[in-house]
Order: sequence, then C-alpha cells, then structure tokens
Amino acid sequence: MKPNPSTSNDISFDDFKSQILQDYETAVTSRECSLMGRREVLSGKAKFGIFGDGKELPQLAMARAFQDGDFRSGYYRDQTFMMALGYLSPKAFFHGLYATTDLDKEPMSAGRQMGGHFVTHSLNEDGTWKNLTEQKNSSADISCTAGQMPRLLGLAQASKIYRHVDGIDQTNFSKNGNEVAWGTIGNASTSEGHFFETLNAAGVMQVPMVISIWDDEYGISVPSEFHTTKGDISEALSGLQRDEDHAGFEILKVKGWDYTALIHAFENASDIARESHVPVLIHVTELTQPQGHSTSGSHERYKSAERLEWERENDCNKRFREWIIENGISTEEELKKQEREIKQKVRAAKKEAWSEFLKPQLEAKKQLVPLLDKVANQSPNRVFINKLKNDLIAIEEPLKKDLASVSRKALRYLLEENSAEKKQLQQWVDNFLATNEPHYSSHLYNELDNKATKVAQVAPTYAESPEKVDGRIILRDNFDVLFAKYPEALVFGEDTGNIGDVNQGLEGLQSKYGELRISDTGIRETSIIGQGIGMALRGLRPIAEIQYLDYILYAIQTLSDDLATLMYRTVGKQKAPLIVRTRGHRLEGIWHSGSPMGGLIHLLRGMYILAPRNMTQAAGFYNTLMKSDEPALIIESLNGYRLKEDMPTNLGEFCTPIGKVETIKEGTDITLLSYGSTLRIVEKVAHELLEVGIDAEVIDAQSLLPFDLDHDVVKSVAKTNRLLVIDEDVPGGCSAYLMQEVVEKQGGYRYLDSAPQTLSAKSHRPAYASDGDYFSKPNAEDIFEKVYQIMHETDPKSYPALR
Repeated sequence: MKPNPSTSNDISFDDFKSQILQDYETAVTSRECSLMGRREVLSGKAKFGIFGDGKELPQLAMARAFQDGDFRSGYYRDQTFMMALGYLSPKAFFHGLYATTDLDKEPMSAGRQMGGHFVTHSLNEDGTWKNLTEQKNSSADISCTAGQMPRLLGLAQASKIYRHVDGIDQTNFSKNGNEVAWGTIGNASTSEGHFFETLNAAGVMQVPMVISIWDDEYGISVPSEFHTTKGDISEALSGLQRDEDHAGFEILKVKGWDYTALIHAFENASDIARESHVPVLIHVTELTQPQGHSTSGSHERYKSAERLEWERENDCNKRFREWIIENGISTEEELKKQEREIKQKVRAAKKEAWSEFLKPQLEAKKQLVPLLDKVANQSPNRVFINKLKNDLIAIEEPLKKDLASVSRKALRYLLEENSAEKKQLQQWVDNFLATNEPHYSSHLYNELDNKATKVAQVAPTYAESPEKVDGRIILRDNFDVLFAKYPEALVFGEDTGNIGDVNQGLEGLQSKYGELRISDTGIRETSIIGQGIGMALRGLRPIAEIQYLDYILYAIQTLSDDLATLMYRTVGKQKAPLIVRTRGHRLEGIWHSGSPMGGLIHLLRGMYILAPRNMTQAAGFYNTLMKSDEPALIIESLNGYRLKEDMPTNLGEFCTPIGKVETIKEGTDITLLSYGSTLRIVEKVAHELLEVGIDAEVIDAQSLLPFDLDHDVVKSVAKTNRLLVIDEDVPGGCSAYLMQEVVEKQGGYRYLDSAPQTLSAKSHRPAYASDGDYFSKPNAEDIFEKVYQIMHETDPKSYPALR
C-alpha cells in the first residue's frame, strides 16, 4: 500500500528549472513580507503579526499539487501558499496587516481579521455562486487553533457526495467529485480535540482529504514532547495507517527543507486522495520559525543556543538556495540579484499599501480641520475646540477613530449654539459615521433580497376534515417532500439514518434516498457541524442533526467561531447555508433538559435561531430555509413529537416566516410572550386565567434571532399595558434578551402601567423526573400565579391575594 514515488505530471528539465526559480522567488518574497511585517507591527503601524516564515517550502509543494476546484482549510501561516496561487500579493499582504477596510485592496476580510487569515471569493456581487471548479478555493480562516479541522471534513465529504449521489447539478461545484480538500495545521495544534475528532471521522468515512502538519517542534514556547505522545504526531497516529485489510489513512513523512521530496510527497498525496478518496496525512518535519511564534514575543527566550543555531542552518529557504546552486540551476550572483530586486519590490509594496491605507483618513482630515476652524472662530469655546483641532493636526497619520473622536468631542462645546457652522459639523460627523461604521458591522446576515426574512409566509392548508397525526409524521412527510424536491439536500447525525432519528422524524427515508443522503454518524458533535459547514461551502444543502439541545455545547465553538461569523468575516464573499436540527426542552434530567438559549442567542449572532412550538411550525421553518441560503438552528420541541396535529395538504410548500411572531390568543389585560414547549403551557394557562377575569394575550416568539422585525409585540403591549416574558432558560437568559428587545429596542416602556417581568427556570439545571421538571422550570401554577400577582398589584380589590 505504499504510494508510487513518481509525480502525477512529469515535466521537462527546463520547465522544472523555471518552476524552481519561480518557487524561489515566491519563497523569498514571502519571507521578506514576514520580516518587514514584523517591523511594521513593532513600529506601531499594525496591531499584531503572525507570519509564515520557516514554512515556505512545503507550502510551495502543496500549491503545485493543488488543482482548480480544490479547497483549502488552513491556518494563519499559509501566506506562501496563497502567494504561490496568485491570491496574495505583497501589497495585499500589508493591507491585511494594516487592516484596510477596502475589500478590493484587502480581499481576505477587509480588515475584519488580523493578517494571516486567508479566503477566496465564492460568490458574485448578487450572492450567486461563482464556478468553484474553475478556481482554486480557500475557505475562510479562523484564529482558533484546530478550528479549521471540522470544516475540512465537510469540504472533503462534498466530493464524495458529488461522485456518488445522482441528480445533483454539479455545474459550479464539482467535476465528479475529483476535488481534494487540503488542511494545514501546526504540530502543537494537533493536540486539540477538533483534530483528533476530524481525523477519526475522515478515516471512517474515507473522504479525499489531505492534512499537512507543519512541524517546527514547538507550540509557542512548549516543545513537542509536552504536546504529543512520543513527541511525534505521525508516530502517535501510526495505528491509522491503512493496510490491505483495513481502510484508514495514508501517512507520509517528509522533511520540510527537502524540495524534491516535498514535491513528490504532495503529488502522491494528491493522487491518492483524488483518485481513491483515501485521506492522507503529510507530516512535514524539521521546519523552523525564524521570528518566533508572533510579534508578541521572542523565541530566544525559550529556545537553546544550539536549537537556534540549528534553525539558522536548516532554514528551508537557506537549504533551498543551497540546493539550487549545488544543482547548477542558478548561481550565487544571480540569486543575490534576484533577492535584491525582491526586497525592493516588497519595500515598494509596503510603502504603497501604507499610503493607500492612509489616503481616506488624510482626505477626511483635510475636510475636518477647516470645519473645526470655522466653528471655533464663532464659538465662545474656541479655546477648547482649537485644542482639539491642533491635536488632530499633530497626528500625521490619523486613523478613522481619531477623526471620529475629535469631531464628536467638538460638538460637546457647541451645545448652546445654533450656527450654520455647527450644522455643517454635525452633518460631517453623521456622514463620516454612516460611511465608516458599515466597514465594521455589515454582512452579519445576508443583505440581499433573497435573504430568509424576505421569504413570504405561506400558511398550511388543510382538508375539510384533516387527519390528526403525531407531530413527527408531519415532520417526516415534509422532509420526504424536501429531499425529493432538492437533490442537493442531505441530513446526517447520530441515529439519523437507519432508525430515522431518535424520534422517527426521518423514519424510512434512508431506504428511499440512500445512506449518503440520510446518514448515521459517530458520536462527534463538533465534526458533525464541520461536515455541514464544509458541504454548504461547496453548494450542497446539508442538515446537521445534533441529537439533543444540551449536546450542542460540544459543538458551540465551531458554530460560534466558524459558521456564525462566516459571512461577516468574508464581507459577504462566502456562505454556508447549513441548517442545524436539534430537539430539546421539557424532558427530565440535568443532561437532557437544559435550555442554553441565552448562551446560544449571544454566541451565534450571524445565524438564525428558531424555536417552533409544534412540528407544523418546525416543518414550515425548514421549507423557508430551503428557499433561502443562510445558516440556522432549529430547536424542535422534544415533547411534541407524539402530540396530535392536523396534517397539512401542502407539505413542502407552507413557510413559517422568520423574524415574525404569532399571536396565539388575543387579550386585553397582559401580554404573555414565550416560545417552544413552554408556549404550550402558557396557552393553557391563558384559558385558566379567564376563569378569574384575566384576559391575557399570548404571543409565540418562535423566531429568536431575528426577533419580531415588525414590532408586533410592542403593539400588543400598547394595548394591554403589561408584559410578562416566560421561558425555561436560566434567569437573565433568553427571557432577558426578549425583554430588552421589547422594552428597550421596541420602546415598550412607554406603554407600561406595571413593571415588566420575566419568569424563567431556576438558576440550576433541571432535576430529574417529572417532579424535577415541575420544581426546576416554570410550571402552569407558576405562570398563573405570576400573572395574577401582576394584576393584584394593579387592582388588589378585584384580584385579592392568592397566598
């Protein structure tokens, strides 16, 4: 099972020589960018720097094996790779370092991420997909160590789906699953659980993935023996090596300064993964880190003199240079000339990038200084305004925050004035903020007309005498319609395939649509989410199932740092329309009945969070999301699968609106706002309250992110003048969020005759069994008595104290 050492594409010596010299130019260019980048940080022009020096040669080899349609899921030292592909120029490198907010100049994130985070653009201006098979692709990096690994699994799995599932339009996404997903990671980060979980899943699934480990024997200041069993990750993982009887990984090991061995290794890895869909691990050893981990410190503090000397002698660029001369490919004099020219180019690029970065601020400064001069000349507070003006003049290289701060402070000295000059300054500040704030806040969600919140509501339709069925049947039959309608749709998770999920909401669908579309996974929530992100990045419509809501905590880092931020950190240039399906609420026991909604609504900004009260509403949300292309979390009510509901006649068509509430019962005395399983209890209590003369209005929040875009709740509060928010999250959790939305954001405070209140679960996790649920979470009596107490405080005569 050893790979063939020949490369996939044999080339002539002249072509090989040209390739070598081109690679050397890229390696030296990248190194000069790293060296100058560090100086720019230390000079104060950039906030932080983390560079790819010492890793240049293996990245060049990887770039040679990387083909159109392939995807990278890497980390922040891959600048040489991006330069080799032509996606990162020296000038763009420095724009990334300076955090230029112009996407044309800083195409990786328009300054939203620190330098070293790379991306290619998958979307056209109108949000439609580019042809990803005609370009080399990089999924958007995140800083979190090993955080790039889960999505790598999905990027590779997409090739398997495209190769083996019929009926999918592959036009923009694949050529018969011929694409390889390439992951990169530092040796120390292989200690993270994300790495091991992804590796295990890839070995089981047999997907075309190549993981490259850049090994410089340290993790910041800590040597390998403290990170890895045996101090060697490929040795530690040797049990994953495939053999004639067992599928697994192909494991290759190569020295990071050996150019020809690197070329062979990466070509072989590409062939194995691309043709046979076998995952490959390339352990690249004997690498260095000439400038240390980052600009935050010096590696001289923790490396011995002997180690530092070894790194100087075995620097991959130095060894590459010696090899070029020894083999007569170029001479010392020719290389020195080439190196001088490269230094000049990089220096010029740095200077030009800094000039372009400063230009908008300098132009704004030219506008603001005369304006401050004008307002000062006619103001009694001219001394204070002139000081602000002079302080701004003294800043030769102003940032946007300098201009915003000075101009806004100047307005404080004009409070009692009403001059034309003051109005000009006010207008300048408003325009400046309106122009610049979106550079830092846009594209958290889709901003185009096809966003999910614009999908029109379509109500369920029913026969004259509708059949009463278990809620799970509505969900199952609706999924059946969706999978028939969308060949690119698939669902996967623990117990999802063979038994059709633990509540049979997918019952029988695997036999109908196959094991690749309705599939079981191992117990590994983080990489389940990663599967979904990666496949969604490649044009599929995955539904990743997390068995219970509590288990989503295993995957929260990947959801929060990767999926929820994707559109924001790419300024709308990549999307991953992953639907995360889970179930929760009102079951017994600490580990199966939690309600981490407060955490989710804050950690997952950038996703939709939907909490339907029944399975018809849930099915409608799935239908809505499949008509759009944004990530969402749907939390089905765990105790609702066996409750009877009317069977709709328009399965797959009716759409529950996102960002809208639903009034379940109208009333005049108090507004009760809730969602999910608790909403059903609230609805029951509302009818009991009528017996004591309290007419409550009941509103189902149903869409938590976003919440009530039409501000319908405040309209209810304006009528009832009282508000109670009920949910089963901990105090200060989701109910507090909803309270802020209604009282503060919607202005509900203006209509209140009583203090707005929340009724939540207790601070602890729910205790076991029905009694535990009763005493841990809001029950019907709690809700009744809380509403009655509010009315008692308003009118104690009509509503005498209960107890």
